[in-house]
Amino acid sequence: NTPSSRARAAMSPTATARRVTPAHTVNEVALLAPATLPVFARWGIDSCCGGAKTLATVAERHGLDLDALVAELDAAAAGAA
Repeated sequence: NTPSSRARAAMSPTATARRVTPAHTVNEVALLAPATLPVFARWGIDSCCGGAKTLATVAERHGLDLDALVAELDAAAAGAA
């Protein structure tokens, strides 16, 4: 799978708000921002079975704090984590 143009645009250096949003899939985030891989590992998220699912779906199904997850992924994607 390749990231959609929407995902690439949302995570581009010119994006003004968050780089990572709940609507991104695990695979999109991992492919576009490899620095997020350790964050996914800390949260117990891998792309093996759920990579095509959105972050919102993964968080809901696993009882994770979506806001905290997205914030940590966003910080990693921005180079702050």
